[in-house]
Amino acid sequence: MIDTLVQGLLLGALYALFALGLSLMFGVMRLTNTAHGDFIVLAAFAAIAAIGLCGGAVAPAVLALLPLAFGFGYALQRYVLNATLGRDPLPSLVVTFGLSIVIQNLLLELFSADPRSIASGGLNTASVQLGPELAVGVLPLIVLAVAVAATAGLQLLFGRTAIGRSFRAVSDDREIAELMGLDARKVYALATAIACVLIAVAGVLQGMRTTVAPSDGPLLLLFAFEAVIIGGMGSFWGTLAGAMILGLTQQAGFRLDPGWGIWFGHLVFLAVLVVRPQGLFPRTRG
Repeated sequence: MIDTLVQGLLLGALYALFALGLSLMFGVMRLTNTAHGDFIVLAAFAAIAAIGLCGGAVAPAVLALLPLAFGFGYALQRYVLNATLGRDPLPSLVVTFGLSIVIQNLLLELFSADPRSIASGGLNTASVQLGPELAVGVLPLIVLAVAVAATAGLQLLFGRTAIGRSFRAVSDDREIAELMGLDARKVYALATAIACVLIAVAGVLQGMRTTVAPSDGPLLLLFAFEAVIIGGMGSFWGTLAGAMILGLTQQAGFRLDPGWGIWFGHLVFLAVLVVRPQGLFPRTRG
């Protein structure tokens, strides 16, 4: 039971990293990015390519990837996604779905359909013995620390900084925010840039934890979306909690039967939609 609880929380931490970028974009722009999972996979393959260019050095490649992800996110929102925003959510869904197809086919052309992974120097197999019958992987612990730090960082950014106030302002009422002097298009672009940095971190850690393939994007999107819905749209601590609930549920299902884990997670997701459609810990305005 303790092992299931620990492994579920560690799995939930990975799902939280998948979901935080999605939660940020929806919380600021009410934009559901259907290419989100493919962005995670793209980041993982970009890291693999960058590591190859750096001669196998992981740290310099990852450090170079983060500012590139920031610039990619800013340009994508500024020059593509801003044009799709409005009362009708369909244009943004169509455009991001198109991006998903483009990314999958681009990765297939460049890397083939073979799964790849990021060499972690044995980090993915190292473990810490917490008891006579309980060992925890070092890499999952790192993922947990990064997930909690990212969640706390986003919460502080939104609650304590001028950038966060501008995010909240354009989210609550774009027209009034623009009357007060804010450029909503630039604020949206900055939010997407930060989301893409989180996506890049998630992609690198996913590539270190397991293999990634060009077709993995939709499944990762599903896990991220379920975590956000369970926790509450636009709530960062809620997203973390929702991801933990999803991870615990899946791990309990895996413990009962290897084929039940993902299915159990879907059942919890559907139950939350029926009982509390706004999520367990929705964002409060103000």
